[in-house]
Amino acid sequence: MTPLAAAAVTTATFLGMEFVAWFMHKYVLHGALWFLHRSHHVRHPHRFERNDFFFLFYGSLSMGFIMYSSETKDWPFWVGVGIAAYGTVYFFVHDVLIHGRLRFWRKSSSKYLRALNMAHKMHHKTSARDGSEEFGMLWVSSKYFALARRKKINN
Repeated sequence: MTPLAAAAVTTATFLGMEFVAWFMHKYVLHGALWFLHRSHHVRHPHRFERNDFFFLFYGSLSMGFIMYSSETKDWPFWVGVGIAAYGTVYFFVHDVLIHGRLRFWRKSSSKYLRALNMAHKMHHKTSARDGSEEFGMLWVSSKYFALARRKKINN
């Protein structure tokens, strides 16, 4: 596989993972697997939550693709790399920045990150299975960009 094709597969997988994450979050996590995801919507004193088990699924999927094609570096390898890259960005944006699970990155002056944080807060406005909105991780509705711009002006 050429370097350009590898980069294209990795990038397409990374971008496609946003749709996968949105779909899984809206229809599976807030559906049949709510019993695991619920831990993410309620306050608790624990460092870890049942919702963290989803990391094992996506991490295993990524690792499986990478290991399966590690010798040939065919497209499954680069799909695994794309999934791993998305997971890494997800961890830093969602767990570190938004939820503050590691305290080394507190605030940002980025309009995008402020808009993303606002959208995520809207998602967590309810602790119930139904009634949430904004299920994606990196894609942010334009209304939150407008709010982020206004909030910066007012500060």
